[in-house]
Amino acid sequence: MNDVMPFLENVLRGRNVPRERMLGVAKHYQLFGGVSPINEQNRKLIASLEQELKATGLDLPIYFGNRNWHPLLANTLRKMRDDGVQKALAFVTSAYSSYSSCRQYLEDIERAREAVGPGAPRVEKLRAFYNHPGFIAANVANVRAALQEIPAARRAATHLAFTAHSIPETMARNCDYEKQLQETSRLVMEGLGVENLKTENCQLVFQSRSGSPAQPWLGPNVCDYLRTLHAGGTQDVVVAPIGFVSDHMEIIYDLDTEARALCQELGLNMIRARTPSTHPAFVEMIRELILERMDPQAPRRYLGTAGARADICQPDCCRKANC
Repeated sequence: MNDVMPFLENVLRGRNVPRERMLGVAKHYQLFGGVSPINEQNRKLIASLEQELKATGLDLPIYFGNRNWHPLLANTLRKMRDDGVQKALAFVTSAYSSYSSCRQYLEDIERAREAVGPGAPRVEKLRAFYNHPGFIAANVANVRAALQEIPAARRAATHLAFTAHSIPETMARNCDYEKQLQETSRLVMEGLGVENLKTENCQLVFQSRSGSPAQPWLGPNVCDYLRTLHAGGTQDVVVAPIGFVSDHMEIIYDLDTEARALCQELGLNMIRARTPSTHPAFVEMIRELILERMDPQAPRRYLGTAGARADICQPDCCRKANC
């Protein structure tokens, strides 16, 4: 627990987040002994990717660096330099494009390279993967498994809430974050196909906002949406956190603890779909993203009409704005 506040201060440095909100989030970690699950989840993903690369003859070492806590990115790049690594590809565990989920990582990488100094590896970020077939396939499989937990007679009337981390509306206006989430939602629905869910019963909602109440953030909030469903007579809802790739604190507290407690209070049956985590289709997707950057002739797979996201971000995309 002694690490939680320093960690949160790193996360929220430079942001207009009230101290009371930070203290409130710290209490979330108390429920889990002060341990965030994300490092262990990343290690499991690394182990799965190592097996995937080895099985396909791709001999690449994998390193792990965090933005806000150990192992910190600068220390990781320093280790890479000492190991003789000159060039690296960065897989960022976010599928979408926004300041927080894309550009800030680029800034972090450059800041870490400056801290390492001469000899720091050159690092190129892999593209956003919100519409990659592997990402969609993993989410479709997880939503389908969640739907199977709904009694068959009630399944067609089930509502589906796709959730993602909210961001300030000022930030959202400078990026494709919300549009990409809408597209991922549509592609997952298209992939489900035979489940016969009604389009009008599916909704993109948001969670985990951390800014001042006076500042507009993307909505509706997931808990507000759950209350609306209950008021309308809904019996069952599947919550699918498509905005996340692993079951970290925003999942196990905001959804598995807070939202679930609300549903129990309301008498609303909530089933939470799993995140992609180490799903084979998701792990295979990472290998494909690596290969397409190593070989210009490699196919760049995507679903929908938006195409594959560009490898190199434009100077004015995903700007921080007033957030």
